Amino acid sequence: MILIGENINITSKTIGQALREQQAEPVAALAGAEVAAGMDYLDLNIGPARKSGPELISWLVTTVHGAVDRPLSLDTTNVAATEAGIKLVRGKALVNSVSLQPERLAQVLPLVKKYGADVIGLLWGAEGMPRDANERCMLAVELVYKAGQEGIAPENIWIDPVVTPVSVDINQVRSCIEFMSMLGDIAPGCRSVVGLSNISNGTPNELRPIINRTYLMMLMRYGLYAAIVDAFDAELIAIARGQRPALVGLVKGIMDGEITNLSTLTPEETAYAKTVRVLTGQSLYSHSWLEL
Repeated sequence: MILIGENINITSKTIGQALREQQAEPVAALAGAEVAAGMDYLDLNIGPARKSGPELISWLVTTVHGAVDRPLSLDTTNVAATEAGIKLVRGKALVNSVSLQPERLAQVLPLVKKYGADVIGLLWGAEGMPRDANERCMLAVELVYKAGQEGIAPENIWIDPVVTPVSVDINQVRSCIEFMSMLGDIAPGCRSVVGLSNISNGTPNELRPIINRTYLMMLMRYGLYAAIVDAFDAELIAIARGQRPALVGLVKGIMDGEITNLSTLTPEETAYAKTVRVLTGQSLYSHSWLEL
């Protein structure tokens, strides 16, 4: 699985100021730490950056390339900044992301084709968030069609089904899983990617890792290609690298209803089993779900 480090983000409390003030040393150090942790790509998130987006992304790409040798994902809604960044990326850039709003497609897809980049297609339509797996499927087909009109091949498209917090709407959580089970049939050749940490937004910080790890294993069952993750969750990285097969098997067994007696499990296994039940809607989410 491809892991994309999410940590270079202008909204971050730890690195945001360094990005805004263009302080190279902490940014370079963080990029190096992400690579050391095992990230395959680094996501560079500068947000909307309305005032000085092209200048900021150009500085950031140059700074990160000066520190590490990894492919880069460019994460901004500023189209001028996206183009400025693509021009400086070594190798193939990954544009994160293009939604299905007509004006966004019209602005970003030609850039992707012009510079030979890959693109993350965010399944967010003109009417907003898709309501279920079927709407996600329709948006995915539309995305592939629109990209094809620009001469962008399916293998250059990474489809993001839009992960939302389990604490907000369990139906959306389940819809993502259902959609992932169908993606290979409706968009052959395309890759899949998720912003994994979104699943645990709104959850107490100490509980976020187990939700992220569990949802990752659930998505892995359906061939998840890539995930944007916290680079410093070592256990999550071990799971993604195939180093926790027993846990992955446990999660699959819980999803399939094959494992129902939690009394036979270790405390660690029980925690993951309870989390699967929450993420599949078998148990209601609360901040105390592990204690119930």
